[in-house]
Amino acid sequence: MKVTLDLPDEWADCLPAKEEDLAEIVVAGLQRRKSRVTHEIHHLADIVDTLAELPSPAQVMALRPSPALSERITVLLHKRRNEGLSSEEQAEWDDIMRVEHLVRIAKAKAAIKLRSEPAHK
Repeated sequence: MKVTLDLPDEWADCLPAKEEDLAEIVVAGLQRRKSRVTHEIHHLADIVDTLAELPSPAQVMALRPSPALSERITVLLHKRRNEGLSSEEQAEWDDIMRVEHLVRIAKAKAAIKLRSEPAHK
């Protein structure tokens, strides 16, 4: 599909020279936008975007990894247990674990808020 966009001049220097690179950028942006609606986490940056929007407790409880991210986590976990991770994979794993910890804290606090709401008493 061909799309024509009018962008502010300040973004002109950021545009890639290759059309396929631009398509990749647009797809990534659309995936991140969809993530906010479905509460699926495709990339770890989606967590930052979602939490920066100050979601409701119910929205926090609905956060979950996308099937693709879940599969990546499974692959890394299997490799970590069986053969060890490369330094790049270890850095990725460490990032995933930090974000997982933050999401667990956010969900625990959201659950407390949901339990204390009048409708849930």
